[in-house]
Formats: sequence, C-alpha cells, structure tokens
Amino acid sequence: MDLATIVPPLLALVLSPLLVGIIFRTKAIFAGRNGPPLAQIYYDLRKLMAKGAVYSDVTTWIFRAGPIVSLASLILAAFVVPFATCAAPFHFQGDLVWFAYLLAVSRFISVLAALDTGSAFEGMGASRDVLFSALSEPAMLLGLAAVARQANGATEAELNLSLTGIHQAIAAAEWGGSWLVFVLVAVALFVVFLAENARIPIDDPDTHLELTMIHEVMSLDHGGPDLGLIVYASALRLWVFGAVIVDVVLPISTGYVLLDVLWSVAALFLLAVIVGVIESVMARLRMLRVPQLLVGATTLSGVALVLEYGGRLWISPSN
Repeated sequence: MDLATIVPPLLALVLSPLLVGIIFRTKAIFAGRNGPPLAQIYYDLRKLMAKGAVYSDVTTWIFRAGPIVSLASLILAAFVVPFATCAAPFHFQGDLVWFAYLLAVSRFISVLAALDTGSAFEGMGASRDVLFSALSEPAMLLGLAAVARQANGATEAELNLSLTGIHQAIAAAEWGGSWLVFVLVAVALFVVFLAENARIPIDDPDTHLELTMIHEVMSLDHGGPDLGLIVYASALRLWVFGAVIVDVVLPISTGYVLLDVLWSVAALFLLAVIVGVIESVMARLRMLRVPQLLVGATTLSGVALVLEYGGRLWISPSN
C-alpha cells in the first residue's frame, strides 16, 4: 500500500461534512438568506459529541450498536472506492460486490436500531427505507455491471469487478464510443444517489411531518454522540456515492495526480451544489411516485447493460 492510496479515505473522512454545508448554503442562496457557515456541520458534530446520551429502558444493545456499526460500514466502503487517479487502499477482484454489501449492512443495522425502540413511528420509517433501498440497489448494481463490461472491453481481459480496476480501465479508455452507456448509468446512479441519501425528490431531510418522514424518523430516539455518528455517517454516505459517480462512471484523467485530485474534489462539490439546486426548485414526490422513479432508474441501467453487451456481440469477430 503506497502513500497515494491513503488519499481517498482521508479526503472522505475529512471533507465529507463539507458537502452537507454546500447543500445548505446553496439552498440558502436560493431562498435569499445568508444561511449557515459552510463548516456548520463540523460545529454541530463537536457539540453533539460533547453531550451525553439517554437510552430508553425498552432498547437493547442493538440500539446502541446501530450508529457505530453503520458508520464503520461506511468507513470501510470509503476504503474500497478509488478517488482521482489514486487506487483504493483495499481493492481486489469482486470488491464491487463487497462495496454493495457494506452499504447494505449500514442500512440493515440502522433499520434494526429503529425497530429496537418498539416505536410504530420508527417502524414505519424503517419499512419505507427498506422498500426504497430494495428498489434502488438493482439500479446501482446493473449500472456498475454495465461500466464493468465497458472496462472489460477496454482492457480485453476477464470481467473486472473491482471499482479500482474499472476506474483505471475507463480512465484509460476515455469513454471510447460508449458515451450513451455512461450517460444512462450516470443518470441512473444519480437517482440512486438521491434515494440512498434521502434527498429531495425522494425524501426531505428537513421535514418532521409524520406522513412524509423516511430516513429522519429512524433517528428520532438517538441523541448526543449517537446522533453525531448518524449525522457524520450521512455525510460520509454522500461522499461515497458521489465518488462512485465522479470517479468510476465519469472519470477524467489529466496525468497529474494533484490536478486529478482537485478535479475530483471540485466535481463532488459541484454535485452537492446540484443537489442544493434540486432541493430549492422542486418539492418532494408523492410517496407512490418514488417507486416509479427508482424503477425508471433500474430501467436505464438495464438498457445501458443491454447496449453494452449488444454492442460487444455486434462487433464480435465470431459474428
């Protein structure tokens, strides 16, 4: 493991809360307000970590372990996602599946912690969260499979299921003639990005209305350091999913490591601005419309995969 491989997780751990600050500042500008400082979430995290925690008598160790295990899973996920031209510290054949499982573990333990409270309110939010996660995962996996197939064509090797291997192969190929596949996958993964991070139009992270809450309702009984871990995990999830879109699906390589890192950081900040703009100009979708949007994202990823495999079969010498 060389020094450059430490860059991706370090940037994720340090700069991920800044994405939330950029989203808040963008929304404040659209609303004509000054808004909080960009570093406000860092202040909030410090305040929460200095407080004490209160636990209900009906909760078990699952409730206490939920925020810790969820954050640990996302930290491990950050260690398998490449950044700029830097390989991930942990990369191996099949780490794409490992990445998906880590995200699933983070979601699963959060749902268990919400159910452990015995609250029907949190159970409702957990049910919705699991439903939307089950609908978004096929879009992510099919989209990454299409990109992996393109990387396979670029390297003329066995199918590469490593995020780092895919990133290096695609960066070298510079999209080639499969730009339509990448556009379809990028749009599908952006929808997954919004869904997995509970952003508008899938969910409103600022609402506390009983009929519309999804992700926020699952953390209502957490406080102090536990709530701080949940807030930090949410910011880290933003970074991890954004890094997949920026560095795996839409990579740009200049040949200079520092310049590539700055480009990737700027692209993630731009992605946060786009999220802030979306949340400023549109409202949350009706609950019944969200599954349709996620199924549409899965369809886009499926079409990209069919185009990629169909194109390979069409130009195959055996045909």
